[in-house]
Amino acid sequence: MRVPNAKVALSTASVYPESTAAAFEIAGRLGYDGVEVMVWTDPVSQDVEALRRLSDFHGVPILAIHAPCLLITQRVWSTDPWTKLVRARTAAETLGASTVVVHPPFRWQRSYARDFERGVWRMAEETEVRFAVENMYPWRYRDREMLAYAPDWDPTQNDYRHFTIDLSHTATSRTDTLAMVERMSDRLGHVHIADGSGSGKDEHLVPGRGSQPCAEVLEMLGRRGFDGHVVVEVNTRRAMSAAEREEDLAEALAYTRLHLAKAPTAPGHGGGHGGAHGLGRRDA
Repeated sequence: MRVPNAKVALSTASVYPESTAAAFEIAGRLGYDGVEVMVWTDPVSQDVEALRRLSDFHGVPILAIHAPCLLITQRVWSTDPWTKLVRARTAAETLGASTVVVHPPFRWQRSYARDFERGVWRMAEETEVRFAVENMYPWRYRDREMLAYAPDWDPTQNDYRHFTIDLSHTATSRTDTLAMVERMSDRLGHVHIADGSGSGKDEHLVPGRGSQPCAEVLEMLGRRGFDGHVVVEVNTRRAMSAAEREEDLAEALAYTRLHLAKAPTAPGHGGGHGGAHGLGRRDA
């Protein structure tokens, strides 16, 4: 066993329908290293000073900000997508978070989509905060498929400085997860750990309860000295009680830490790979 470089955070989305404030309390009690704040319709998630107070009160660092990119957050922090990213960057800088997670644009956001790749690079060059573009998936209904994201739901088809890989999304898109990790290479800076069965739904199961290679990915990250953040982003809406929700979140934390730490170093290979921003090679 080894002590992993990566910190394990709880996405505030993982406690829904409980509040952002509840996520800080749960993360602190269960022993998470920090939280990723999903900026959405909860007013506290949008309020930088309220988030700072919660972080200080519970002793739980804010490691990442998830920009408001969902359909239900189209009016959160402005209707202009670039304003949203500027505000996410400012929040991250103010709160000491190292990463802003951003989705590719929706196809109907035409001007934003046209300039997205260049614009994210420009913003990344203005700050030490990582803008990590997340893999998404085609939208499916029965036998129909809609490509809802542009330039592409698979960010490895474009040139971004940093990526987020989400293992529920790889399940939904029916992607070869390990191959995507390899394509992301040393630009993989952030991970959403969850599971999925490969259905058309974005399931966000507790890792180990679906068909995704969650253990293999975590062990790969551990071998390579990944020093980004691994964020538990699971769906606990079906939990019958607060206690059951916390059991799921505790299980997800234990699973993630176990597999990050258990990766053995191959004999004669000294320590594997690593890097300042993800999976890059580290000199021996």
